Amino acid sequence: MSVPLDIVTDLAHGGRWTSLRTAGREWLWRREAPEREGVSPGVPFVDAGGLEECVPTVRGLPDHGDAWSRPWTRDGDADVVHCERFTLTRTIRGTADGAEADYVLTADTGFRFVWAAHALLDLSDRATLHLRDRARTRLFPEAAPLLEREWPAGAPWVEGGWPAPCGLRLDHLGPDDGTAVGAVVDASRCCVHDDADRLSLAIEADGQPLSVALWRNLGGFPDGRPYRSTGVEPMLGRVFDLNEAEPGDAARVPASGEVRWRLTLTANCHCP
Repeated sequence: MSVPLDIVTDLAHGGRWTSLRTAGREWLWRREAPEREGVSPGVPFVDAGGLEECVPTVRGLPDHGDAWSRPWTRDGDADVVHCERFTLTRTIRGTADGAEADYVLTADTGFRFVWAAHALLDLSDRATLHLRDRARTRLFPEAAPLLEREWPAGAPWVEGGWPAPCGLRLDHLGPDDGTAVGAVVDASRCCVHDDADRLSLAIEADGQPLSVALWRNLGGFPDGRPYRSTGVEPMLGRVFDLNEAEPGDAARVPASGEVRWRLTLTANCHCP
């Protein structure tokens, strides 16, 4: 049976989602990061966990985008952040099946961007990820040591099919093994299974590229003081770094001056 989701956000510190809870289950992973209190636009990303709004890029500059380091404001039922080249408005509401978040990005016509709901989930080593079988999956260079093939010189990614692109199985998390892998899957929905618990994350938008990014960090990042974190990230766009986007890999603002999309979260859904 589907159940509501309770959501808490922190507008003063980048609009971050700090809690995503059902009865007896907190889905978001968090970590102590007191330095997050004093960030400003352009500084390196401070990972406090939760769900970050990464826009207009995830990797690259600005690191994890331009919205996480700015204070947001409340306007009626909506949360709003004003950045140098765009404004992002988010409206979150509970539903009988979980929650929905509607987004509007306003900017000059032609503005290109990537957006990700950078959700770091608190999952056991038994958790599994379920996406469309054989969906095109891009692996990024940190995966190179785990592949039997050599990484093509200068290639920003290699491609294969879900759930084991280029022979690397991604759908089972497993215990910490000192690796970290980023991938982007051509799919609009991912269902996470963790023992009896289920969480579905889905993205919809007209005329924009959709995907689900994965960050499977099993104690391989960062260097020196690694920790475990699992990102399941519905996206507009198909790359982590906007500067690497090929034609069709980034969202683009049309003549109307705005892009609209919806993120749907469903707890304990009947997903495969």
